[in-house]
Amino acid sequence: KPSSLPSTNIPAPPASHYKTKKMLGSAKERKITPYLKAVKATLSAAICVRNFPSQVVERHNKPAVETQWAKELLLAPVVVAKSEKEAVLIEGSINALRISIKIKQMDTMEGILVKRFSSFLEMRADDFIILRRKAMPGYDVSFLITHFHTEKMWRDKLVDFIVTFIQEINSEISDLRLKVNSRGRTVAEHFFSQFTKK
Repeated sequence: KPSSLPSTNIPAPPASHYKTKKMLGSAKERKITPYLKAVKATLSAAICVRNFPSQVVERHNKPAVETQWAKELLLAPVVVAKSEKEAVLIEGSINALRISIKIKQMDTMEGILVKRFSSFLEMRADDFIILRRKAMPGYDVSFLITHFHTEKMWRDKLVDFIVTFIQEINSEISDLRLKVNSRGRTVAEHFFSQFTKK
């Protein structure tokens, strides 16, 4: 006797469906380059900080990586470099972690844009919480993560934020350069148009 219920014979999706999903997943994984993977792995290992009061001044709790008072509390600094113009310096200690980023600058124009962009961020360091007001010598942007930050925030999220910042900063500089070039082209066309008018 035929059943009155609707048929449940739903055709299976084609093999290309699973292949497309697999390709999309691998594309997301490819966004993190080996350089960023090395940075993320080093940060994840170095962010194991904890509360440690000062051994020199009573009732003081300063980042050991900043004060440099006790060498036994410091980790060996690690430089993860993609090239001579793009690198990350990771300095760890028992209660703080300092990350300095060197942004790629191919010419004078990008150097000016990076300097302006860095100063714009540093003036708003209070809004970024972990951003250092002054970058370390030889680097463009520096972050300082203390045990106070890790007690209030997820450590994995802090690492992801640093990696995302490194990943997106180059595209931001490229966009700024394109805008400057287009604006300069418009100004030049307007300036020379007065000589071509009859």
